[in-house]
Amino acid sequence: MKQKRTFSFSDVKSLIARHNEIENKLEELKLTEQKYNDKIKKTTELYSASEVLKILKDIPIEEVNRDKKGIRVKALRENGFTNYADIFTASKYQIASVRGISEDGAYRIKKIVSEAADTAAKTTKLKLSADNRTADTTNIVMAVTQYQRASKLSNEAILLFEQNNIELKSALEEVRSATGFFKWLFTSSDKKQRVIKSYKYLQEKLNGEYGEKAFELEKEKQDLELISDEEAWNEFQKQPIRFTNILEETVPGMLGNQDAVYGLPEDLAREVQDECFFPDGLLCDLRRYQEWGVKYILHQGKVLLGDEMGLGKTVQAIATMVSLKNTGATHFVVLCPASVIINWCREIQKFSKLRVIKVHGSGRNAALQEWIRSGGVAVTTYETTSYFDLPDSFRYTLLIVDEAHYIKNPEARRSMNTKRLSSHADRLLFMTGTALENKVEEMTNLIDILQPRIAREVKGMEMLSSAPQFREKVAPIYYRRKREDVLTELPELLENEEWCSLGFEERLEYEESVLSSGNNFNAVRRVSWNVNDLSKSSKGTRMLEIIEEAKAEGRKVIIFSFYLDVIEKISELLGSQCTEPINGSVTPNRRQEIIDDFDNAPAGKVLISQIIAGGTGLNIQSASVVIFCEPQLKPSIENQAIARAYRMGQARNVLVYRLLCENTIDERITEMLAEKQAIFNAFADKSVAADNVEVDVKSLGNIIKEEIDRINRTRKNTGDER
Repeated sequence: MKQKRTFSFSDVKSLIARHNEIENKLEELKLTEQKYNDKIKKTTELYSASEVLKILKDIPIEEVNRDKKGIRVKALRENGFTNYADIFTASKYQIASVRGISEDGAYRIKKIVSEAADTAAKTTKLKLSADNRTADTTNIVMAVTQYQRASKLSNEAILLFEQNNIELKSALEEVRSATGFFKWLFTSSDKKQRVIKSYKYLQEKLNGEYGEKAFELEKEKQDLELISDEEAWNEFQKQPIRFTNILEETVPGMLGNQDAVYGLPEDLAREVQDECFFPDGLLCDLRRYQEWGVKYILHQGKVLLGDEMGLGKTVQAIATMVSLKNTGATHFVVLCPASVIINWCREIQKFSKLRVIKVHGSGRNAALQEWIRSGGVAVTTYETTSYFDLPDSFRYTLLIVDEAHYIKNPEARRSMNTKRLSSHADRLLFMTGTALENKVEEMTNLIDILQPRIAREVKGMEMLSSAPQFREKVAPIYYRRKREDVLTELPELLENEEWCSLGFEERLEYEESVLSSGNNFNAVRRVSWNVNDLSKSSKGTRMLEIIEEAKAEGRKVIIFSFYLDVIEKISELLGSQCTEPINGSVTPNRRQEIIDDFDNAPAGKVLISQIIAGGTGLNIQSASVVIFCEPQLKPSIENQAIARAYRMGQARNVLVYRLLCENTIDERITEMLAEKQAIFNAFADKSVAADNVEVDVKSLGNIIKEEIDRINRTRKNTGDER
């Protein structure tokens, strides 16, 4: 049965006009991503120009005549040119208008200042922090927020267009026959039926889901300009890694990292760059340097990844397993210390869709058999390796050995067990945040398991561990990036020494502990915390003030102490404001639960931890205030503790407070630590040596002796010899 035309010629023209309107909107939406990409470039250029001007303002005009070029700087100053910024923003003709400055002289002056500006621009890098919001950084954060949303809109517009374009174009061609009386008059009967059908199709599409979706996308595009500054900064705090990735891609070098190959030799870098990485099933964003690390691991097959703490070695390992699974791999093993086995299981589940099986404890044998049958990631410990028996013919894809320096001694049982376990693996990934360059024999012991040939080549090169020849030899097997080289956008680390004055009761307790100490140095180190009532503790009072300030700023706090009784006293003082304390007796499971509760807690919450229990193996980016109750005897212990919060993904400035009391042992330990820290910094890439830097027992004994002499002198001078 033939259908009759129920529409007028003007109805057809209106429908065509509506289609053209929607198509134009979609075309504009496709360009939205590029618009905000350009905006990112513009806002970063303005930021850079602003920062350069700040630098130039601090350079007095007299510097243009530093080499006695005969430039009349007095005349320039008298005419309002007081610094380099004044010259930089002026034209050559404005400068030449100064009496005594020729046109040639103006050219020379502009050249000197322009060269200074170029140098300043090269050293200027962008550092975003939610605690340091300026107009320029807010514009950048806004542009990236808009770009992210615009990118999604552009992709949806392209998809909507491509899914419907062919059918819509075909229907449009058909209905053009019904745009005028004579066209319709000479249209065949069959074609008229097709026109009627096409008109109905267009009407349903343009007034239905297709048209509604297009106008919905258009509305979202308009809303991009309505995003508030606060909303943009909140977005940044939720996903700082994604923001920095976008900035690295859009304005390379703006974050300060100019090394595109992260220190690899050129030939190897080209091969790594071409390696395929398949991230489907990875549930997090990788930084560019992390993806590069994954490609290195995939390409080389058996490697030692030595990235510094906080650079995400765990995520790189997980991403490697995900990529291998996407190419057919089924079985993986993670070998780690018992203290972080729970953390590994949780991280794998959090950041991937990989199946995890914990092979540990009383159920280890059943878990191992289940893993052999079904595959996934078997997470086990060094202690469990002696029970980790595999059939001789069994092969699996990748063994990941965390904290690989644990097996540096080839004679140790866990080293031999690990080597036996590695013999079944096609690929090996050893990981350690402890640099090994300063003890080449330990490095070669690890490399010998991975690549015996390279181990043989570097043996005997101990004295060349810092030389380019050595680094080139180990580059195919050992890869280490330093935090300052790759996390150039990390917010500021602000360290504060909070000096307190002892009250009467505190001083009595302290002096008595010093005079009666004998060899009990620990009693003396509890200065200010050894009073029964912490309301009379100067450190306790300052601690409460810092916590209150942190709460007001929307921050959370980690408190570290070496001593269990100090932790218990602080816990009692804070009550429900703090978590259950973390110490060496807290199980890994419970420790992770405490951290999860802390992560989900509101601002002002405090996590208290014994430094030797919570200073390693934990990620606590939700905290941005770190308090040390007493100076530690090893710089590395404090640095590791700080790195729990000051690491990749941190979106706020990290504030470190060291609580110290003047005229006490704290002063001498702090002075000595400063000297030791200088040594530590000298070995920054040789952490084995740096880890041995400490205030030793002999030095501590000397400090105590000096304190005894000082207290006795003070008491004698005041007549208070008790």
